[in-house]
Amino acid sequence: MIVTTTELFKQAYGNYAVGAYNINNLEQTIGLFRGNLGKSKSNADPENPGKAAPFIIQISRGARDYSDKRFLEAMIRTAQDVFPEAIFAVHLDHGTEEVCYDCIESGFYSSVMIDASHHEFEENIAITRRVVDRAHEKGIVVEAELGQLGGVEEDVVGSVKLTDPAQAAEFIERSGCDSLAVAIGTSHGAFKFSGKQGLHFDCLEEIQKAVPAGFPLVMHGSSSVPKEWVERINNAGGAMKDASGVNEDEYIRAAKLGVCKINIDTDGRLVWCATHREFFRDHPAEFDLRPPGKQFMANYADYIQHKNSKLGSLGELENVRKALQK
Repeated sequence: MIVTTTELFKQAYGNYAVGAYNINNLEQTIGLFRGNLGKSKSNADPENPGKAAPFIIQISRGARDYSDKRFLEAMIRTAQDVFPEAIFAVHLDHGTEEVCYDCIESGFYSSVMIDASHHEFEENIAITRRVVDRAHEKGIVVEAELGQLGGVEEDVVGSVKLTDPAQAAEFIERSGCDSLAVAIGTSHGAFKFSGKQGLHFDCLEEIQKAVPAGFPLVMHGSSSVPKEWVERINNAGGAMKDASGVNEDEYIRAAKLGVCKINIDTDGRLVWCATHREFFRDHPAEFDLRPPGKQFMANYADYIQHKNSKLGSLGELENVRKALQK
């Protein structure tokens, strides 16, 4: 069942965060659904009915351009038929104004993100307001961004600029956005921190105090970049040095401060890379793409389960379903 992010956030606020996972292909799509439903194979695991979680599928502009946007949409619609018990939102990640309009008119997306954070404050508000007006006419909700993250996301190169709590409430009121991505020290990609740097919880606390009560906040660039997967990549011929990410134990702390959505993209790429490097290292004569694909789907499903346990969303699917039925 496709729902809006707003419907998911109503249940999550102050309790847990919903995982927002970027996908690009069939194997990621299948692994994502299986992982969020507690399935390691095509059938449900009857011994673990409490492992299911609501989730958000994120589609970036790069993913839309990778083949053709209609392929991704068709895969997700098919997954919805194959896994009818799933409850999820379909979200455009880091959209331009033009791409937001295209997604709004498609009738497929339940949520879009307009990222005008690289513009000045007033222009950011104006662009976001236009997207909000168009989206709300179709019953679609809008995520906006205030402040800037470091690193690279698709073709967006950011320099760190923490969100100003004093501007957050004004931005929300004037733009009409339904959720706000805030910059609190995270960055895109696999190289987020050096030394003992981490999230600016003092900034997050001030933002939560400044915005309307219960307003959902979003954390981008939140992959944890697990050392295990980096080491597996490097042991199989990779060369990732000094990669670092967000401490997973900080997810719940952020959720308690109003963060309802946590974006995870890089970690999925690490699982893909490690799985394929290891497979072809161990099977150098193999040229069939399906065996490593099957292994990746299983590995990714397991990793999604792990992530949801850290986000606090594991086992919350039935609570969301009951709330939607009221």
